[in-house]
Amino acid sequence: MGYKVAVVGATGNVGREMMNVLTERRFPADEIFAIASRRSLGTEVSCGDQTLKCQDLEQFDFSKVDICLMSAGSAVSKEWSPKIGAKGAVVIDNSSYWRYDQDVPLIVPEVNADAISGFAKKNIIANPNCSTAQMVVALKPLHDAAKIKRVVVSTYQSVSGAGKDAMDELWAQTKAKYVPGQDVEPNKFPKQIAFNCIPHIDVFMEDGFTKEEWKMVAETKKIMDPKIKLTATCVRVPVFVGHSESVNIEFERPISADEAREILRDAPGVLVVDKREPGGYVTPVEAAGEYATYVSRIREDTTVENGLALWIVADNLLKGAALNAVQIAETLISRNLLKAAA
Repeated sequence: MGYKVAVVGATGNVGREMMNVLTERRFPADEIFAIASRRSLGTEVSCGDQTLKCQDLEQFDFSKVDICLMSAGSAVSKEWSPKIGAKGAVVIDNSSYWRYDQDVPLIVPEVNADAISGFAKKNIIANPNCSTAQMVVALKPLHDAAKIKRVVVSTYQSVSGAGKDAMDELWAQTKAKYVPGQDVEPNKFPKQIAFNCIPHIDVFMEDGFTKEEWKMVAETKKIMDPKIKLTATCVRVPVFVGHSESVNIEFERPISADEAREILRDAPGVLVVDKREPGGYVTPVEAAGEYATYVSRIREDTTVENGLALWIVADNLLKGAALNAVQIAETLISRNLLKAAA
């Protein structure tokens, strides 16, 4: 007998990708329910060969599902995830709301799958921030080999991380720049995003860092090792899909670029594309639609002891969100932590 899965936020970018991934990976689901807010009631969404009509979140009976993939934002998750969990379904939440709760595991299956058993306290599992997820997939095998002391990361994050409205704004501004006399005022972003870079994602905090940058620090510590020191600069760039990261790492023990390359070639979820020639690296255009976390430009940093520099790219809607959520559900099943309701 298969599982019954609800996807909350089914009309959004990530919700749609969740249904695609469930189908592509042949997740053992007997039935998938598309759930959204009342204003999307009856909206049709694709799920493999099926067309599903969205059902109302407030009216849906969650006692009939085993797994709920939640991608409707922090406010919705704050209210509904505990209610859904109390009905018996395991909630896998893509928002930031539950990530820092000590009773909610924050999971990237390739990195810390053993922590998943803690879900039973609240029936909630948190998905990390998209930029954190791809980074820790690459960092974990290197940490196991040489122990990371400090990380300096600069991100180049696509507009899809800010939702469909952000993608529409980039498209509208891009078109306008080719039509003399036309301008599209910023709405979703504080400044023009087309042909520009904005060093500002989420709100500013008192110390001058943004909340997106703080998330990378807090989540890396929770997922990997609280002793790792990390500083981040998060930048929004005019790319539709795919986050890129320039990562500088300082280790406790010596590790060469060649050693790192071989370690990463054997790491789950990682694909190394690292030729020291023009085009011998992966960009977000190539990573879009792919499941892997790509690592390129692996080189030694001689400005610090035991230093390496990497370029990491992944599809933020997949490994950064939908794919990771489905992998969490798969991990629950493979570890016999979830039984399908009779």
